[in-house]
Amino acid sequence: MKITVDVDCTPEEARAFLGLPDVKPMQDALLKQVEERMTATLHAMEPEAMIKTWLPAGVQGMEQLQKMFWSQFAGGGRRDRKDPG
Repeated sequence: MKITVDVDCTPEEARAFLGLPDVKPMQDALLKQVEERMTATLHAMEPEAMIKTWLPAGVQGMEQLQKMFWSQFAGGGRRDRKDPG
């Protein structure tokens, strides 16, 4: 015998039913602190420094990839071929 029970409730209702604590006020307070810190940091940083901080490897990696492609394209037509006869 197989019994299936579907419960339709919100996350808040499920949390209360299971006796779990409501962490929403703590999450809101932490998110507000994070937002304030990020805003203060963004106002203090210059755009170029901000991009270098967030994407240091990505930008340099893209530049290296472009250089590699350009060197391959530039040298692609200059292969040494030996005449068979």
